[in-house]
Amino acid sequence: MSLAPPETVQKLQNSLHAKAKGSPGYRFYALYDKVYRADVLAYAYQCCRANKGAAGVDGQTFADIEERYGLDRWLGELQQVLKDKSYRPSAVRRVWIPKPDGKQRPLGIPTIKDRVAQMAAVLVLEPIFETDLLPEQYAYRPQRSALDAVSHVVTLLQAGHGQVVDADLSGYFDSIPHAELLKSLARRISDGAMMHVLKLWLCMAVEEEDARGRKQRTTRNRDAGKGTPQGAPISPLLSNLYMRRFVLGWQSLGYQQRLQAFIVNDADDLVICCRGSAQAALDAMRQMMSRLKLTVNEVKTRVCQVPQETFDFLGYTFGRLWSPRTGRPYLGVCPAKKRIQRICDKVSELTDRRRTSYSIEDVVGERNPILSGWANYFSLGSVSHAYRTVDNHVGHRLRMWLNAKHKVHCVGRKRFTDSATRQRLGLFCLQGRKGSLPWAQA
Repeated sequence: MSLAPPETVQKLQNSLHAKAKGSPGYRFYALYDKVYRADVLAYAYQCCRANKGAAGVDGQTFADIEERYGLDRWLGELQQVLKDKSYRPSAVRRVWIPKPDGKQRPLGIPTIKDRVAQMAAVLVLEPIFETDLLPEQYAYRPQRSALDAVSHVVTLLQAGHGQVVDADLSGYFDSIPHAELLKSLARRISDGAMMHVLKLWLCMAVEEEDARGRKQRTTRNRDAGKGTPQGAPISPLLSNLYMRRFVLGWQSLGYQQRLQAFIVNDADDLVICCRGSAQAALDAMRQMMSRLKLTVNEVKTRVCQVPQETFDFLGYTFGRLWSPRTGRPYLGVCPAKKRIQRICDKVSELTDRRRTSYSIEDVVGERNPILSGWANYFSLGSVSHAYRTVDNHVGHRLRMWLNAKHKVHCVGRKRFTDSATRQRLGLFCLQGRKGSLPWAQA
């Protein structure tokens, strides 16, 4: 969340965080009444609105609430149903997002009412559980990011932890068992009303359309007793809390010390960097995941010896690289080839010849935020080759698009030079940007 919380909400969060940090064993008995506080709900609504998102099963949008219904009235009604404990979540609308490997990933879209209620709960619960999460966990946390996780892995590799377990879990969010997750929540929460609403969110029905457009509802999560609603504001916090069991168990059972094996975790992605036997670490991880009722994807999980081999994690490739200045090898990181190909495919899609009716300003305006966002994330390590590849592809695709738009039957390099198009149109250029690590070459 990029919005700064109001002073009253910030004061509440600071108070909860200080109490949780000062008393690691304390169980909070009065939390639910803070979820429906007017200032908390209003800020939760603004956070959800900033994240945008489509309508849920009720079809209600943010514009509907503000322009037709009235925001104050809408928030007041939500506050009342939460206060009198008559609140019941609606079904989650499920859509399928294409993955690069051709498969599809399920994404749940709760109604705005449910998103705001869950976000309000996150505002209250996150300051408490943030004190319990471990340094090895990087996803969905304040002042932490996936790039911090990438830097941590590089530090471990350069310190000699070159035997790596490149792990993958099958359907992590859909596999989290409710009973065990609720036990983790109950470690800090003794408020019955708060626990009740958390259970309701875990058991939300799912609605999706079949090939003929017919809507069907299922209660798989409730029936199976597992799974968190992906796409819901509460899901990241719950997934972090359950993964904490694995990271904490790894340390308390002595695997970290005995194998010199350190976990780096970001949501359902994790690697274990070892000085000792990576195979022993993999065997231990399998046993622990089985006890946690999680499934290791054996097809994608492997042991990797760095620098002889490379592995990918969070969109980066780790392993042996060569300095363009000295020609000597070094241990580092660079953007993964799959991620370079993915951004190039996106650029090709935006400059399809069938889109020549668009203005050049619209095309550049679409591409610049995408390229800038990509470069902001892929800014660690040796980035020069990736940036050059993307820039060359962007220039080529733009020339092809301009040729088609102006019906120029040639390559178009003289008429539409890279320098002219970039300067005149303000096209974003990746080359020249500096990498964020001292051994980066840009």
